[in-house]
Amino acid sequence: MQNKGLIKLFAILFGLVSLYQLSFTWFTNGVEKRANEYAVTRSNDGKEIAKLERAYLDSVANKPVIDLGFAKFSYNDIRDKELNLGLDLKGGINAILQVSVKDILIGLSNNSKNPVFNEALAKATQAQKSSDKTFLELFFAAFEDVSAGTVKLSDPSIFGNKSLREKINFKLTDKEVMPIIEAEVTGSVNTAFEVLRSRIDKFGVTQPNIQRIGNSGRILIELPGAKDIDRVKKLLQSTAELQFWEVYSNQETANFFFAANLVVENLLKSETKVDTTTAKDNLEDLLGEVSDSLATKKVNNLFSVLSPSIPQSENQISSVIGTAKVADTAIVNSYLARKDVRAVLSNEMKYIKFLWDSKPFSSNVTATGESVDLIYLYGIKSNREDIPPIEGDVIEDASQEYGQTGKPEVSMTMNATGSRQWGKMTTENVGKFVAVVLDDYVYTAPSVNTPITTGRTSISGGSMTVEEAQDIANVLKAGKLPAAAHIIQSEVVGPSLGQKAIDSSMSSFALAVLLILLWMVFYYGKAGAFADVALAVNILFIFGILTAFGAVLTLPGIAGIILTIGMSVDANVIIFERIKEELNKGKGLKASISHGFSFKGALSAIIDANITTMLTGVILYIFGTGPVKGFAYTLMVGIVTSLFTAVFITRLLIDWYAAKGKLFTFNTNITKNWFKNINVEFLKKRKIAYIISGIVIVGGLTSLFTNGLNYGVDFVGGRSYVVKFDKPTNPTDVRATLETVFGSAPEVKTYGESSQLKVTTKYKIEEEGSHIDDEVQKLLFNGLKQYLPENLTLDKFKPGYEGNNKVGIMSSIKVEPTIADDIKTAAGWAIIGSLLVVFLYILLRFKKWQYSLGAVVAVFHDVLIVLALFSIFHSILPFDMEIGQSFIAAILTVVGYSLNDTVVIFDRIREFAGIHTSWKFSNVVDKALSSTLGRTINTSLTTLVVMLAIFLFGGDSIKGFMFALIVGVMVGTYSSLFIASPLMYDAVKKLDKKKK
Repeated sequence: MQNKGLIKLFAILFGLVSLYQLSFTWFTNGVEKRANEYAVTRSNDGKEIAKLERAYLDSVANKPVIDLGFAKFSYNDIRDKELNLGLDLKGGINAILQVSVKDILIGLSNNSKNPVFNEALAKATQAQKSSDKTFLELFFAAFEDVSAGTVKLSDPSIFGNKSLREKINFKLTDKEVMPIIEAEVTGSVNTAFEVLRSRIDKFGVTQPNIQRIGNSGRILIELPGAKDIDRVKKLLQSTAELQFWEVYSNQETANFFFAANLVVENLLKSETKVDTTTAKDNLEDLLGEVSDSLATKKVNNLFSVLSPSIPQSENQISSVIGTAKVADTAIVNSYLARKDVRAVLSNEMKYIKFLWDSKPFSSNVTATGESVDLIYLYGIKSNREDIPPIEGDVIEDASQEYGQTGKPEVSMTMNATGSRQWGKMTTENVGKFVAVVLDDYVYTAPSVNTPITTGRTSISGGSMTVEEAQDIANVLKAGKLPAAAHIIQSEVVGPSLGQKAIDSSMSSFALAVLLILLWMVFYYGKAGAFADVALAVNILFIFGILTAFGAVLTLPGIAGIILTIGMSVDANVIIFERIKEELNKGKGLKASISHGFSFKGALSAIIDANITTMLTGVILYIFGTGPVKGFAYTLMVGIVTSLFTAVFITRLLIDWYAAKGKLFTFNTNITKNWFKNINVEFLKKRKIAYIISGIVIVGGLTSLFTNGLNYGVDFVGGRSYVVKFDKPTNPTDVRATLETVFGSAPEVKTYGESSQLKVTTKYKIEEEGSHIDDEVQKLLFNGLKQYLPENLTLDKFKPGYEGNNKVGIMSSIKVEPTIADDIKTAAGWAIIGSLLVVFLYILLRFKKWQYSLGAVVAVFHDVLIVLALFSIFHSILPFDMEIGQSFIAAILTVVGYSLNDTVVIFDRIREFAGIHTSWKFSNVVDKALSSTLGRTINTSLTTLVVMLAIFLFGGDSIKGFMFALIVGVMVGTYSSLFIASPLMYDAVKKLDKKKK
């Protein structure tokens, strides 16, 4: 092997980088474990525990927790670099929001009363329930149908109105108006995206993920670790509010702050006298006395948590009235909201509203020079009704531009009404300040130098970046159109269920890897030990890459990693078997090793098998979402790393040992005669195999048409809850009780433990709004009350905050019917696409369509049998056998595995056909199958052992997924021997007869 030194250097450097990346996860877990220990020793209440954990982590957020000598890292630094855990491992919420295109169109039309327009909207709304087209496409089609040419989209009563007059006039045809409306809708969706991203950034969860889903108007949001689920849902679904306010200067608020400080100080002294111990302990717990490594922070007045801005000269007069640490904003708010404090406000300021800046900043303010996140406070001139002088609906356009100094700024244009209002406000506030506020955060509060009567103005700031200016422009446009969003799909997982999944996954993962390591040494001796080293390096590389690139690890992702480990073993098995063949022919050790690792030896089959599986992973990644995408990503990463470690790392170790001149046999005394001199006539048994497969498939199809499949909510829509009880509970009794609550019987079944049930209902699933979700949860709680502890409240029953003994909803899933249809469609395309791509690859690689036919038919055979077994046993076996996105991932994995097996066999058939030209083709096929039988059984057994370990010891949520994989591996091994190759042979034979 050439370039050994380069490969060694790369492997060492990559291994060190992987260890470095993974170290941050280890350190982060240590800090978070200490935070949890601190919290649980002080409270048993879920909400209180979460609050105490947050207080601890805030207190160490910017303090060095790692000192590597050449660099120091705070908790915030290492948290951003740790391995991302998915929802099913960490808990939290995953949601897909649909931005209401209907509301956007109504806003664009200025709430048009045109009957044609409104009828078209109604028809599009109805059609969307059973169509995968966008709402805009359906609206255009409905409008064309309803209007029949009598009314145009550019009509003044629809889109030819004043607000769009610069873009649309009554002369434009419908075809000319459509792209303009489409651009406006896209802009509104983009605006909604920016607003949601801004809100999520301020929510405080680690590693949030937000992304658009194509041009569908849908936005995917993942918040691992989020606990206050109700707050998250309200945050995501509330309409953005853009407002313009007059603000008080720091000169006007100075006297108030001095008076407020004395009031707070006296109040705290008074409270301390009433209950010295409790108040002191609670305050110190919440404000930083969290460990002996942290400085005690004693709060005794307002100025200890807020630094007021007191101007000493005219140059220091500003709209910023105070500064506080981000971690202290909650307590500052509580002080400023107290009646006693507000009582010292003057009559002119009695309606003042205190709002924080939208963007914190870092400053070295501590004695040790540590960086602390600070944030500005503003005083808004509110009124009794809290109605702003100008609201966001007056903004016609906003964009990022460059000012006279070349610095980024935001330029905005108002409509006629807004221009008048803005002119009046700026005229009255020359020399004073006005604020632009979105969602109760101040984005800018500049000084007004001259009146602005043109309706055009700009916002600039000394440190504003281009990206920030673009974001603010998008935020300003948020008030332009109503673009309400509602959750059409959500998944909520409680932290304790996530922790249970981590524990079970890690234990099953460790057991599976241990079994593989032992088996390789047992079967291949020293060579197996070298393969084990390569396998360990492979695992290190996989986790290192996932961490470095910020990938999200999920339960299916762990399954994907284990599958790629199996493929890594498969590659070593193919290589070792080829080396053994060469040794049995009498070749020398070095020549045999060289041939085994060559393209003519094992490499050709390994590359073909990995490419087919990689293609399956790519298709799965394109069409999948959430955990399915995570599975595909880890599968693809694993394929690359397993190929590198199996081919190069194992080769380095074997060459090193072979160079010593010691005995090297690639087997042990027990296994040296296994699978030797096998000569099975597979083709003579093909008709029996066809009959067996035919009977199973016909039986399965019969079950599919009679029993059907147990479709999950992500395919049919509905709400599904995993509920934990404090004692074993009968699902039949619960089903009968809930039938009276929901009006129809939900599906209720045991989920893992006998004290845990899964409840699935379609109650009001087609109705929109977060209040419907709340209503369903309340009905579920009331229906289950007789089975729950008497002291359990609705708040504690909901998912999210969990104490030491959580009883209630552990996880929940909601999928509306519209998106369920889209998921099914995407799943179908994923399967069809993967089969088509693999068919073309095999055709290209083997140059004969008969090979592609055999492989694809065998795959169809495998899929049908897995579906048949799920249809027959879904009501019999004691675990969840739902057909959903994870099942599709399992099916495509089965496709990849089956093809992997088949391609290795086809590769040997092609090799034998080229060498033994005088043999009958039937002999070539039988000999090729017999020669690869050892590898086939060896790989299948190791993969099955791994999957059985995960199935038996993994989490409840992954059992159905693993069952599909286990069945698929068994059927895939059978079909590659008795279906794919015989079918290919029959097709070749039939073609030869036609030619003759």
